[in-house]
Order: sequence, then C-alpha cells, then structure tokens
Amino acid sequence: MNTTNPLISVIIPTYNSEEYIAEALNSVLQQTYNNIEVLLVDDASTDNTIEIVRLFAKNDCRIILEKLPINSGTAIARNKGINSANGSFIAFLDADDMWLPNKLQLQLELMQEKNCAVVFSSYHCMNEKGELLGKIVTALPQLSLQKILKCNYVGNLTGMYSVEKLDKLFAPNIRKRQDWALWINAISKGGCAFGISEPLAVYRERKNSISSNKFKMLSYNFSIYKDFLKYSYVKSIYYMILFLFEYFFVKPKYIKKSKNRLT
Repeated sequence: MNTTNPLISVIIPTYNSEEYIAEALNSVLQQTYNNIEVLLVDDASTDNTIEIVRLFAKNDCRIILEKLPINSGTAIARNKGINSANGSFIAFLDADDMWLPNKLQLQLELMQEKNCAVVFSSYHCMNEKGELLGKIVTALPQLSLQKILKCNYVGNLTGMYSVEKLDKLFAPNIRKRQDWALWINAISKGGCAFGISEPLAVYRERKNSISSNKFKMLSYNFSIYKDFLKYSYVKSIYYMILFLFEYFFVKPKYIKKSKNRLT
C-alpha cells in the first residue's frame, strides 16, 4: 500500500438518478484529495443516468461505470462496486447526496493519525430541491460496537473503512438497512470508529425514504437483530427496546441547528 498517497475507492450505486447524479459526481471530483477511483454501479436505470455518467467518464478517467443487467437493489449494486475496488480505503456516497471538498483528505488524515479502521463525520441535511434545512447531524467522537448496536450513528455517505485492516466488507443482501449492517460488521472487526465533528457531507432527505416511514423502519431494524445478527427472538426484542430509547431520546441530542450555509 502507498502509505503517503493511498488510493481511495469511492462506491456510488445509482438507479434513475438523472436529477442528482451530476451534483454527486462533481462533489467527488472536486475533492482536495485526488488519488481516487469512482466506481459507479448503475442498477438498470431507465432514465438518462447512464448517459450523464458517460459524459463525466469521458472527461475523467477516474470514473468507472459498471451496469447491472437487471434491477437488483442497492446492496447488490454497492457490493459489485466493492468487489471491483482497488483502493486501500473504501468510501460510500449515494447518488443523491454530496461531499464537501475536504471530506476525503480530513478522513484519511484522521485514519493515519489514529491508525484506525473506520471513520465517519457529521453532515448537513438538505431537502429534495437541494435547499439546506438548517440541521446538522453531528458525529460522535468515538463509536463503539455496543453504541452502534443500539442505533446507526454512521451516516453512510460519511463512512470510510480500511481494506488493509478489515479486508473487503460487503453489505448483506437485504432490502433496507444494509448500510447499518455493514458498519456494525466493520466496527465489530476493527474496534471503535472515530468521528469528525466538522460536517463533511450533505444528505438529501427524501419523502419516500425509509426514515420517513417509522413503522417500516422498525420492521427492518428488527430484521437486523434477528436475521443479520442471528439474535434470538427475545434478544432481538430487547435490542429493539434499546433502539427505541436511543432513537427517540438519545440520538436527537446529536442533531443541531445550523445556519443555512455549508461550512
């Protein structure tokens, strides 16, 4: 591994993302750290997503477009990108989100300073139109396995892990919350994750997202405990109680108001 200038693989799954993909790609290509490869895996889009990506790839050889023949879901698309990755580190971005320019640079510096396997950061929130909502979800300085088991504190658009320390970690092929499962696995293998308090990304809140439907979210969360972690029914219920307390009474403390500008 090149320890002074390691390659970072950026994984972007897409599906019918023509409205947002240009913003997402620009935010990656404008990073202050530029030794990257961008593995964009299209999940059989039926709009102009692929055409837009091809225009970007024509002008920047760091972009690698891969296509799934049939619509297979986010987990499979993300895992295809992970499987193809050549980087010493893997970072994730969804096609409707964005990074701030110093995101990768600051995270790489922290990983090298702490000699750790997993890092993440705070992030801004915006609406579907790209307007900031005056809200920042702040990262914990350190995140233990017991803490992430209670609730997902890693915004997937901010997470990055070391392939050298953990090998390649893949998301389970489940419909929702596969990102939470991946970070549970990463922290279980690598020890605590380190968070950066500065917001380094912008998350787009969508009306039809899982977080907007609390009842569906609970069922998917239960499946993480019961099916992914293989907990007993009783233990899964116990952790669901912990999750509910954490989600409604603890996690809101890490959501702060901010001025409507990126800083």
